This record gives sequence, structure tokens and C-alpha cells, in this order.
Amino acid sequence: MELFYSLSILIIIATVFAYINERFMKLPSTIGIMVVTIIFSLGLVIIGSINSEPLNDVYQLIRNINFTQLLMGGMLYFLLFAGAIQININDLKEQKLPIIVFSTLSVIISTFVVGFALYYILNILLPLIGSTMQAPLIYCLLFGALISPTDAVAVLSILKKSNVSKSLETKITGEALFNDGVAVILFSLLYSISQGTEQLVDVTPATVSWLLIKEVVGAFIVGLGLGYIALYAIRTVADNKLSILITLSVVISGYMISQAMEISGPLTMVSAGILIGNRGRKYSEEEHKDFGFVKTFWELIDEIFNAILFLLIGFELLIMPDLRNYWIVGILAILIVLFARYISIKLPTAIIPFHEKFTKSSIFILVWGGLRGGVSIALALSIGDNIYRDALIAGTYYVVVFSIIVQGLSIGRLSGKLKN
Repeated sequence: MELFYSLSILIIIATVFAYINERFMKLPSTIGIMVVTIIFSLGLVIIGSINSEPLNDVYQLIRNINFTQLLMGGMLYFLLFAGAIQININDLKEQKLPIIVFSTLSVIISTFVVGFALYYILNILLPLIGSTMQAPLIYCLLFGALISPTDAVAVLSILKKSNVSKSLETKITGEALFNDGVAVILFSLLYSISQGTEQLVDVTPATVSWLLIKEVVGAFIVGLGLGYIALYAIRTVADNKLSILITLSVVISGYMISQAMEISGPLTMVSAGILIGNRGRKYSEEEHKDFGFVKTFWELIDEIFNAILFLLIGFELLIMPDLRNYWIVGILAILIVLFARYISIKLPTAIIPFHEKFTKSSIFILVWGGLRGGVSIALALSIGDNIYRDALIAGTYYVVVFSIIVQGLSIGRLSGKLKN
């Protein structure tokens, strides 16, 4: 009953904030909801500094929600499937090499550039001006791992309403859909090292390679298997409502199987969604069935869950560590992450013979369109208690808010200007 109550309250608040945005602010829906929520949260913080009593119920509601578990253990699967079912596989095939490179090599490059740059600034440069804000290299690298993957949910919800060219949109979207596997493995390994676990004796190139193969290949096999089973079931029935239930079952069973097999759940959902979306449309044309009914349902799920997710990101401000104490870390993190993003895109495009030439403007759009979102916050919040946890969470929040609001609102205009 508590979960139902919390979810009901969140949906009501998201509806009210979405109305305020549509009526007065007219920002893109997800960004508008987050902006209104942040303004509302700041208002509550100001009121709370005078009289904390009105805040108790709101604080209690937000604290009762485990953001990491809610996103990584449920919402993300529905959101990724809803996004993947809309993707045209032919567009992905045309951009397959850049997508593969950016979702693997670029994530690794970015992780280490962020980690070493942050370590150098915090431990070597800032002490020259009297700063005592320092951190071990392993925690700087851990921050690099959790902040380097671009967020598919943020990218899909924002780019689809921007003026970015189709080829660039496909590259950014494809990278965001497929980079979770590498990012989560990197984060897990670095987090194990930071904790000094006994498992480190098994961290060798062979075991890491096997872990990556298991996570990625296993996810694709399971996702495609579920997709083909679902497609067979959908083709053999004429009931649209049953077809929707079948796709819902794919998401739920995909979550359960990926957890049991310890494979990448996000990649399982992406592969199943792309297969069902593309083959479903093909079958509907050949057999004159209405697959649009399923597509419309998942568009609605996408809108609802996105509204709740961006509402939660805004409300996380209420339970974050005192962000004012970490504004230097936040600004440094934003600049370092943008620099690392540039290096992680520029370096592969300079040394790998892509079929398509990358111009300065296209590299800039790829850098600026690499949005961070709820996944980075969820990973940061999953870190156990230690003296660096608050700084890591605060730095992550600064980057995510900047990414979604500043980069998300400006990417369309910038791409239009660069084309002219």
C-alpha cells in the first residue's frame, strides 16, 4: 500500500508540474517538470530554514523512495523498452561502427580522462591555492565511471524534439542505448577496488573479458529470444489488448531473467524492444494487423515514466548533501566531464577510419548531446557510506542538472546554427 500511495502522489505532482510547464513555461515536457520541481524544492528548502515542520511529509515521502532500486530495478527497463521499440533498426545499421566505438571505447577513455584530470586538479593544483579538498585516485576514477555513460532516457526524451540531424541523432541515441554494459562493469570493478574486496585477486584481463562477454552477449541472446517468442505470440492472436500484455510480460520477465543470470538488463530490454518494434511493424504491413496500438501504448508509458523520473531527479535536491558545500567540486566536475567527452569523441574519430567524415560541428554536437541523467545519480547513490560519498553524489547531481537543463535546452538551437 505504501508503494501505491507514493506512486499515486508522484503521478499527481508530476501532472500538476507538467500543467504548470505547459501553461506558463513551455519548456520540453521532461525538462520543464524537472525545472519546476527544482524550483519547488528550493522553495521548500528556504521555508524549511525558517520552519521545518511543513517539510516533514515531503521529506518523508522522498526518503522512503529508494531512487537506485526504483530506477535500476524497474523503471529503467520500461523506459528503455519503450524507447527501443520506436527505434528504426536500419538507422542503427547505417551508423553501427560509430555506435559500437562510442558505446565502448569512448566510455573507457572518458572514465580515465575524468578520473586522472579530477585527481590532478584536486590533489596537485588546488592545494597550491590553499585548498584541502582532496580525493584518492580510485574515487576519482569511480566518479569517471559513473558519469561517463550518456543516459538513454534523457537522450531519447530530449533529442526527439530537437533539430539535430538524423545521422547525429542516431549516433547519440545508439550510443546511449548500448553503453550501459561497459559502464556498469567499469563501475563495479572500480567500486570493488575502492572497497578492497577479496574479489580483486580475480580481476585479470581474462576475467574482465569474460564478464563483458557474459553481460553483453548474454543480454542480446536473452533479449532476442524473448523478442522472438513475443512476436510469435503476437502474430498468432488478433487481440490488441493481449498483444500489449505480451510486451509487458517481456519487460517483466526480462528483468527477472537478467537479474537471475547476472547479465545486462538494459541491453536485454534494448535488444528485445528493437526486435519487436521493427519486426512488429513489418508483420503488421504484411499481414494487415494494427501494431500501432502497441506502439501508442508504449509511447504513453514512456511519457508517464519519464515525467516521474525527472520529477524524482528534481526532488533528489531535498535529500542530497548540502550542495552549497560542494559548488567548487560541481563546477570542476561539469568542466572536466565536458572535456573528457570531447577527448572520448575526438580521439576515436581521429584514429579510426569511419566511413563518414566527422566535421568540427558534428563533433561538437556529439559532445554537447551526450546528456547524463538518472542512471548516473542511481550509481552514485549506490555507493556505500564513506567520507567521499557526499562529494561524489553532489558532483554527479551538478553534472546531471547542467546536462539536462543547459545542454538539453540548447542542443537543438546549436545544431541549427551550426548547419547554417
